[in-house]
Amino acid sequence: MPETHSILYVDDEPALRMLVQDQLVAEQYAVDTADDGDTAIETLKKKSYDIILLDMRMPRVGGIEVLKHIRERKIKSRVIVLTAVDDLAVAIEAVKNGASDYLTKPYDLNTLIGAIRRVMAR
Repeated sequence: MPETHSILYVDDEPALRMLVQDQLVAEQYAVDTADDGDTAIETLKKKSYDIILLDMRMPRVGGIEVLKHIRERKIKSRVIVLTAVDDLAVAIEAVKNGASDYLTKPYDLNTLIGAIRRVMAR
């Protein structure tokens, strides 16, 4: 059995959060979720994760702010942005702030799994 990696999936869309969580659990990942950036930041104060899947546009605290928090606190999690924001400037800003990869929705499960494996192999 492969090593189980822990993932925090941060997205304000409840149905998508549940779908991605179910898909990743079926792939043998341990997955927690957060419904916005505030909740993600509070969760990261209590628990560490191998991977954070992060949406960019969320109410109150968006993805860039979460990335800055992760970088400032020197949190070791690798971040993959999974967002509907298909904007090169946002992607560049996300990478500058520590994102390891940037995927757009709608996503392909195989592409997402490939990104997780690639990022974890680094």
